[in-house]
Amino acid sequence: MKAWYPFYFIYHWLIAYPIGIVLTLLTALFTMILSPILPNHPISYFPARWWGKLMCWIFFIRVKTNGFDHLDKNQSYVFVSNHQSMFDIFVVYGWIPFIFKWVMKYELKKIPMVGPACVSAGHIFIDRSNPIAAKNSLLKAGEQLTKGNSVVIFPEGTRTKTGRVNKFKRGAFLLAMELSLPIVPITLKGGFERLKIRSLMVNPGTITMTVHQPIDVKQYGQDESSALVRDTQEIVKSGLE
Repeated sequence: MKAWYPFYFIYHWLIAYPIGIVLTLLTALFTMILSPILPNHPISYFPARWWGKLMCWIFFIRVKTNGFDHLDKNQSYVFVSNHQSMFDIFVVYGWIPFIFKWVMKYELKKIPMVGPACVSAGHIFIDRSNPIAAKNSLLKAGEQLTKGNSVVIFPEGTRTKTGRVNKFKRGAFLLAMELSLPIVPITLKGGFERLKIRSLMVNPGTITMTVHQPIDVKQYGQDESSALVRDTQEIVKSGLE
């Protein structure tokens, strides 16, 4: 055991977690106030961006990013990323310099304060148990993209239990192909070690976000969505090596 760990353990539970809860509630409140007044405006996105950064800072998570120079800030993208831990959400919010909408599982809508804030912000919920509702949710995501926003999705559908990349689902890729919008693969590395699934103990350290070159979906035919999914997944995996 490292000499500083007992001090961090006390700080973690008695200081960092209470601060994190307060930050989350305040962010949800400000989002619910600002989003209806200034929909899709950078000001309404400001609370969530700083929430992501502060949550990483209070738990001593250092974030490294690379690859954003590949992107055009005037372009809408479909960002697809692997999902290693809850801290992926904070990293994406804090360090992706685009206004975007999440495509998230329906269960998150039920979280007090957080769920209503996400609804207010225009994020899209996917009910995976209802194929028709899931399709309608993807149509809503398409509407956001046509408004100039980007979309972020974890195509694995849930956090990894092993640290490895799970099989990608096709929804985000079909959406990108239908709208002819570029897909941006993102690799998040280090989150699994920072906060493992079914654990509440956050381990200080580094999370790296690698933003890969955008994929032009126009080079894939309508019957080649499986190839697009496979190629994107391989690119995401390459960032973990």
